[in-house]
Amino acid sequence: MLISSAYIHVPFCRHRCGYCDFTLVAGRDDLIERYLAALEAELATNRIPVAPLTTLFFGGGTPTHPSAIQLRRMFEIVKRIVPCAVDAEISVEANPLDLTEEKIAVLVEHSVNRISLGVQSFDDNALQLLERDHRGRDIEAAFRRLQPRIPNISLDLIFGVPGQTLDSWRDTLRHAIHLGPTHISTYGLTWETGTAFFTRQSRGELQAVDDGLERDQYALAMEELLDAGYEHYEISNFAQPGFPCRHNLVYWHGDEYLAFGPGAARYVEGRRETNARSVIGWLERIERGQSPVVETEELAPAHRARERIYLGLRMVDGVCLDEFERRTGWKLIDFAAAAIEKTISAGWIEQTPTHLRMTSSGRFLADRVVAEFL
Repeated sequence: MLISSAYIHVPFCRHRCGYCDFTLVAGRDDLIERYLAALEAELATNRIPVAPLTTLFFGGGTPTHPSAIQLRRMFEIVKRIVPCAVDAEISVEANPLDLTEEKIAVLVEHSVNRISLGVQSFDDNALQLLERDHRGRDIEAAFRRLQPRIPNISLDLIFGVPGQTLDSWRDTLRHAIHLGPTHISTYGLTWETGTAFFTRQSRGELQAVDDGLERDQYALAMEELLDAGYEHYEISNFAQPGFPCRHNLVYWHGDEYLAFGPGAARYVEGRRETNARSVIGWLERIERGQSPVVETEELAPAHRARERIYLGLRMVDGVCLDEFERRTGWKLIDFAAAAIEKTISAGWIEQTPTHLRMTSSGRFLADRVVAEFL
């Protein structure tokens, strides 16, 4: 079976925000030319059969950070080696301050038709605490420049920010809705080990919001976005009808995909491969003619089946019973009988004639619910 989805990791940023644990380098624009040469080499040595891509996702880091000339070269390299289907979804993560007219023109020139804009909040106090380099007024200006050229725009928002009230979160949601993006993602702030925020929390300089407030903020997001006509199709994601992220659906459906760049992880024929997370390490491995892959995991059939449950339950529709049996060989009700009985009894999961899915109350405990199936 040919693979038709690919992810490209672009690891450059102006600076690293305190909550971020992604693979990236800040203030190292001197590495961009080496990165482009290494990316071309990694793509050229791929031996996994690829169909014309139906989804191509550039994530980061900040893919729009390189110069317009470098962006153009990146798109030319990728699309020359892994061509896209005519109707492919081509997504790019972007920072509001990067979206100059010149860079937007490059995106349009290379058929980018979906932008994921990392705005996080419209509240300047929250943006300052999150160490973002833009302010609320910059978001709207970037959105207005972008929308006439690439109308399929997603906004990423963060709740659970220290100092963020239910009212200020409501204001951010309503400001986002007012702009009319096709897609909105809402994520609770996480405190990842090794980040500056984690260190500041351990020193008592920052404090996570109360669990009850964070739950209320998530509930408010569901209420406001559903009232505005968005469809809640995945735990953190809402889309106008017809505009879910096709690339992310590949992940959540447990389908295969390729991935290139530092820290990138691909999933092919039940095998997960992960590239070196260090940008310098990834560069040096490729420049020496070595494989960038540093971790390989062969998933046993039962492990793959459990992952399909874990990923499928993130979807609001849940796991299709017939599809699970077709793709794994097991009946879901038999394969996970104990976990299903426990989570249904707790009110976290419900079974329909065709699907197993989380209840609305189960979504508030999503990590705990899916852990029952692992």
